[in-house]
Amino acid sequence: MIAEPASATSPKGGDKRLKMLDAAMRRQQFQADALLEVLHSAQELYGFLSGEVLLHIGRSLKVPPSRVYGVATFYNHFSLKPKGEHTCTVCMGTACYVKGAGEILGRVRDELGLSERKSTTDDGKASVVVARCVGACGIAPAVVFDQEVAGGLGPEAVVSRVRGWIR
Repeated sequence: MIAEPASATSPKGGDKRLKMLDAAMRRQQFQADALLEVLHSAQELYGFLSGEVLLHIGRSLKVPPSRVYGVATFYNHFSLKPKGEHTCTVCMGTACYVKGAGEILGRVRDELGLSERKSTTDDGKASVVVARCVGACGIAPAVVFDQEVAGGLGPEAVVSRVRGWIR
């Protein structure tokens, strides 16, 4: 079970973001079917979804923690860990994979000293994220640089762009 600090379970904890999240849930009348929208609100407020925030949402909406976690991990938009200042998302959908996305991902991770388990640089400047599909199959391989979709780039072009973030 995830340990809960007092500030994550009570608006009296002094965190304005938690009060804003509670207000978002109140606007949705604490309906369980508002889970996705509430998760979007929490992601926007916190930048990522911590275990404490997920538990708070589950309790408030009367949704089992497994369902909250399942939704949060299903969608690529949500992150359970803080991301870096810049994010490189590599699409690994079928079209992108066939066109070399695996090599791009490997080269970017090598450049930043990252792995499957470690997705953000120690200095917090860059993160590498894998997406199941970004919906840009026509420009495969697709890579998203800080929410800007680019396609048809080779590993060197992607690494060069990411290199600019860390230097």
